[in-house]
Amino acid sequence: MTAHEWAKTLQVGDGFRLSDVDPRSTAGYGGAKADGRRDLEAGLDELNQLQERLFAESRVGVAKDSVLLILQAMDSAGKGGIVRHVVGGVDPQGVALTAFKAPTDEELAHDFLWRVAKRLPDPGFIGVFDRSHYEDVLIGRVRSLAPADEIERRYDAINEFEAEAAASGTRIIKVMLHISPDEQKSRLMERLERADKHWKYNPGDVDERLLWDDYMSAYQTVFDRTSTAAAPWHVIPADHKWFARLAVQELLLDALQQIDPQWPAATFDVEAEKKRLAAS
Repeated sequence: MTAHEWAKTLQVGDGFRLSDVDPRSTAGYGGAKADGRRDLEAGLDELNQLQERLFAESRVGVAKDSVLLILQAMDSAGKGGIVRHVVGGVDPQGVALTAFKAPTDEELAHDFLWRVAKRLPDPGFIGVFDRSHYEDVLIGRVRSLAPADEIERRYDAINEFEAEAAASGTRIIKVMLHISPDEQKSRLMERLERADKHWKYNPGDVDERLLWDDYMSAYQTVFDRTSTAAAPWHVIPADHKWFARLAVQELLLDALQQIDPQWPAATFDVEAEKKRLAAS
């Protein structure tokens, strides 16, 4: 199965129901954990080549395209692991990572997309949003941080914003890492049992767990309202970290293969420069 074919199997389509997705599954992949790790390592070579070509185009001013990976999930679903083990395997010079936190007073004085627009990747770059503007229609809805009519307005605003970004050359990959409540509990408990992971634990995560069904309903609405042709959603079962990482890598490979960046041609006489260098 090619990267493009696998990407399609993970994509949210008509009639999609989040409740039908088994977080423990390895949808579309027939291998076991050892196979997945080997495939992840093998795919990294191609990912590196494509990303370096994309970045090289930016250095000489010919890049027109960029990639934006949006990662959304419940806490401990593995967003950090994706950043480290997938995105972290390419040249960091060509990566722009943004971990959106609670908005500042300045950001609250503007529309919710104001701070997001400033972080869109430049041509030639891979941008990563560790959480994103979707928090404004997820926690915003579940925690009633904005009126219902404002939440409703935001869905259309997001679609318009992403369509404009895509039309300008940004390939948008939207990923929801779908973890089960039991697996999340296990991962949170590990953080409490290991002193080296206490820094990763947030007591508020337990409060959010109590609203699990509300969050799943909010995610379903997000998929219904904002999975578009320009920026479709992909739901990746995330109980198996190795599988989630492999799946995200395949989505990145698919986007970069479609862009098909090329090594920029030399803007100087190569043979003449060889002679000059040899004589120096």
